[in-house]
Amino acid sequence: MSARRAVGWVAVVGVVVAGGWIVTRPTPGDYIPGLGPSSKEASKTPPIVGDPPPRTVADPEALDVDVYFPAQKVVESGNYKGKRSGVRRGENCTEVLQDRTLELLREAGCKGYLAVSFTAQEKPVLSSITLLRFADAPTAAKAAEALRGKPGSVAFILPDATTAPALPAALARPATEPRVELVGHYVTVTSSRPSDARTGAGTGAPSPSGSPAAPLPVPSVSAANLDQLLDEATRAISFTGGAPFVWM
Repeated sequence: MSARRAVGWVAVVGVVVAGGWIVTRPTPGDYIPGLGPSSKEASKTPPIVGDPPPRTVADPEALDVDVYFPAQKVVESGNYKGKRSGVRRGENCTEVLQDRTLELLREAGCKGYLAVSFTAQEKPVLSSITLLRFADAPTAAKAAEALRGKPGSVAFILPDATTAPALPAALARPATEPRVELVGHYVTVTSSRPSDARTGAGTGAPSPSGSPAAPLPVPSVSAANLDQLLDEATRAISFTGGAPFVWM
């Protein structure tokens, strides 16, 4: 145990003896379990935009991003390793659409969303996963089919929690197509992009289609290898994002 942690534990014992204070459950990044993250770790916490959707009996954690995707936890699958970046969340699912004039999710009865960006470690890849909550599995299944019929309708979340413009046709490729999965009464939409093949600056809301693109080459990565990296990232994040909801 480091000197810093030892001092922290002594302080906790003193507080408990003096006032009978009960330490709460630990959270990711705690130096002292239950006292919250250190200032150093807190400064590294990725940005979160919006309020969590209301709690329900079926979803008591209310799509709490820190429960499902802890900021300090590394997602590992095969050759992929990545960590959570920016987050967007809310009750109005229309906010996740590239074109917010669409009635796609409002008509489907979407009850809340959680959109999370992931950044690959040592790989030029960004990933985005959006979780959509529905009243029941049949409703979610219909929504999944609707989303599969409109690929690219869900906006891509960037590490700073802004949303990226849609990929122009010249940059689109099979490896960047979204993966739509039905998990219980949830739907996940996951996709990946090269981290330095930007389509312009991110914004606080989805940009209109046709935004000017400023693609940059991905150094020392062949097209085939890049496609493999994108595919591995999408599969890893899709599985990780859907796993907690399979039995809900």
